[in-house]
Amino acid sequence: MTTAFPSTPDVSIVVPIYNEVENLPDLVERIAHAMSAQPLSFELLAVDDGSRDGSADKLRELAATRPWLRPVFLARNYGQSSALQAGFDRVRGRYVVTLDADLQNEPDDIPLLLARLETDPGVDMVSGWRKDRQDAELSRKLPSRIANRIISRTTGVYLHDYGCALKAYRRPIIDRIRLYGELHRFIPSLAKDVGARITEVPVRHHARTRGVSNYGIDRTFRVILDLILIVFFMRYRQRPLHAFGGLGLWLAAPGGLILTWLLVQKLLGESIGGRPLLLAGVMLVLMGVQMIAAGLIGELLMRVYHEAGGAAQFHAQEYVPANRPERAEPGVLVAQDAIDKVA
Repeated sequence: MTTAFPSTPDVSIVVPIYNEVENLPDLVERIAHAMSAQPLSFELLAVDDGSRDGSADKLRELAATRPWLRPVFLARNYGQSSALQAGFDRVRGRYVVTLDADLQNEPDDIPLLLARLETDPGVDMVSGWRKDRQDAELSRKLPSRIANRIISRTTGVYLHDYGCALKAYRRPIIDRIRLYGELHRFIPSLAKDVGARITEVPVRHHARTRGVSNYGIDRTFRVILDLILIVFFMRYRQRPLHAFGGLGLWLAAPGGLILTWLLVQKLLGESIGGRPLLLAGVMLVLMGVQMIAAGLIGELLMRVYHEAGGAAQFHAQEYVPANRPERAEPGVLVAQDAIDKVA
């Protein structure tokens, strides 16, 4: 299928790929078919994450006759988060769509997500919900359900399906977030942290018919560790003293009470030198002081970071009424990413 390639497409579709050579021809054709059914122009950023099965060669072959297909090749296998970020760094559309390459996501559902963004200005991100999952393995379904509930409760972003790769975003949201490690699982939480308004729509899901799944039960433990990072990032990134200092006070306070009580006992003439409680009190106070010191160091680092022109501390939109003479396009919010300088 050959189409005119727009210089600035409306939609950028980002697909991370790792050893999916058998699925690529069908994937590309189905995405093209889905996008031809709606009026928005598009580009497909297929990011090969160091595949070893010939996926890179297949992408080159497919791109030769499809000007809207833009293959991106990573030097080695860096992981899904890095592959997505490599695609996000190159998007040009005002909407960004992500999905997996294993064809378990349904490309024909992409227009459904885009239509929601087009018709609802109060939504910045549409997340797919695999309401009727076709995974055969209970080892994938059960941990996924548990993880969705835990992540929703701890981050405050209530979704049925964090693991669904099929999502659509307004471009400013993608421009504000950075992925590293394995944070791709928590994109809704990161999006909320930069001000995104999120909704969820049911999408279709298919069982894998070709290729081998790259997921295992071991990722459950990695999710728990990443969740701790996300909660800290969302709540205490700009105030680390509240995290470390709060924990330090909880440790130092009982330690101080223990030592005070032992001091009274000592003044009354009792021997306290061999009592385990003395060691416990000293350890609690020392750990508390160390945690508070860590919080202060974190605050100093944040101050240096923002004064040096680091990432924006907040994102805002300025509304200019239609009757203003400086208004170029009436009735549109003007996005402004601002850095709050520390005095």
